[in-house]
Amino acid sequence: MELYSGYINKLIEQFAKLPGVGNKSAQRLALHVINMPPEHVERFAQIMVDARKNIHYCNTCYTLADKEICPICANANRDHKTIMVVENIRDLAAYEKTGKYEGVYHVLHGAISPMLGIGPNDIKLKELVKRLEEDVGEVIIATNSSLEGETTAMYISKLIKPTGVKVTRIASGVPVGGDLECIDEMTLLRALEGRTEL
Repeated sequence: MELYSGYINKLIEQFAKLPGVGNKSAQRLALHVINMPPEHVERFAQIMVDARKNIHYCNTCYTLADKEICPICANANRDHKTIMVVENIRDLAAYEKTGKYEGVYHVLHGAISPMLGIGPNDIKLKELVKRLEEDVGEVIIATNSSLEGETTAMYISKLIKPTGVKVTRIASGVPVGGDLECIDEMTLLRALEGRTEL
């Protein structure tokens, strides 16, 4: 026996297709939308449609933007000689939340993964190399510490080093609040190698 009628079920199904939204959350969101005033629902729907039509990739760093260049790349106060390379837009957002990084970014939109059939031409590497024609002093590789992230970091490093641009890799190691006994050997080794002077 179905609990809800067709339209409610369709709405729940659509919310459940969103990443990180399970059936209970989808049901809660659907019921919330149904209880909203009609004009709020129309505005919400129109904003989604407008966002989908008008948001595209920044022409410089390939993050999401509603203009040709995103606010970070357009900001003259940022250090445009330092480029941090990240795998996706969520990684960029995570670094921006720290409020400490003052350079600009380059979003790859993935990582090299031969097992998944993703090669260097499937991510934004050509675009990164093109940016190095400008006055760039350092490229910080901030890909994940996964096999794909490490493969991508090594590939980028080999690609950039001949240009004379300084290439660095973010340190990885023990998370804040982590117990050493619960951390794998590779992570501990990375933490040891990436140690800094106090």
